[in-house]
Amino acid sequence: MSPYQPPLTLTPSILDCVAAISEQVGRLSALSQQLLTPQLRRGNRIRTIQASLAIENNTLSVEQVTAVLEGRRVLGLPREIQEVRNAFAAYEQLPQWQPARCEDLLAAHGLLMAGLVDEPGRFRSGGVGIYRGAQLIHMAPPPARVPALVQDLLDWLGRGELHPLVASCVFHYEFEFIHPFSDGNGRMGRLWQTLILSRWQGLLAWLPVETVIRDRQEAYYAALAEADRQAEATPFVEFMLQALQAAMAEAATDQVSDQVSDQVKRLLGVLGNESLPAGELMNRLGLRHRPTFRSNYLAPALEAGWVEMTDPASPRSPVQRYRLTPSGRVVCGG
Repeated sequence: MSPYQPPLTLTPSILDCVAAISEQVGRLSALSQQLLTPQLRRGNRIRTIQASLAIENNTLSVEQVTAVLEGRRVLGLPREIQEVRNAFAAYEQLPQWQPARCEDLLAAHGLLMAGLVDEPGRFRSGGVGIYRGAQLIHMAPPPARVPALVQDLLDWLGRGELHPLVASCVFHYEFEFIHPFSDGNGRMGRLWQTLILSRWQGLLAWLPVETVIRDRQEAYYAALAEADRQAEATPFVEFMLQALQAAMAEAATDQVSDQVSDQVKRLLGVLGNESLPAGELMNRLGLRHRPTFRSNYLAPALEAGWVEMTDPASPRSPVQRYRLTPSGRVVCGG
């Protein structure tokens, strides 16, 4: 019997998205150490948790989620507060889990749903249907088939036959189709996709793609339904890759805005694709006081690695010029 192979058509749209995201990742990697500070990582993690739970009708705001995680008192439903604590604990455990291990999948559900369901960390023992209002939109496979279906999916994932970007989306869809747990399947699918992506590129562990899904929630469910109708993951993969692209663009913009001063932004914008001497830079910036230019504009840009000298061996050379580095071009959006 041949190994399980999830139905999928690799469309031009999917291939274009993979190429574009791979390019985004390469550009962001140059900034990851400078921009993904512990504070920004925590902020992204909080946004991820708040958005993923909001998709499941948790009403706590980003500010309330932050307060819960800081141990401050929050006026909210006990269940919603517990969901936040559980989700943070689960995301913190991501580095310890292997995407293709069933034991880790069950352990993750156990953490995510502790105190929220009767049997956290165990596959469902009953049938389950997914409804929108009074309409049944998906009937999940019978519970007796769940362990084998999940193992087949994990075995396929472990074989690494597809690019991780595509594989993570396929897994997400197939997981939701199986609906292996009595509750928490949506947040588990999103958590496990993040785990798969983080094994490809570590910085993706901090990408708040859930915020994009929350903002496109109807399209998210429509993509799941269309994949069901076509009996293959393709529509959902296309949707999720587009969401990943949008999340990466937003994350880069947010993090750059938090880290770059207005003065440095102006300097980077003036440089563009040119190599310019300090005097010309000051002229274009409308500055006359050289110490101010060096301390507020040039020195921070050099220290951050966004600007470099054309002759670094002779910093005081009279013909010294300055230009953007690759990471500086990312900051400028180029």
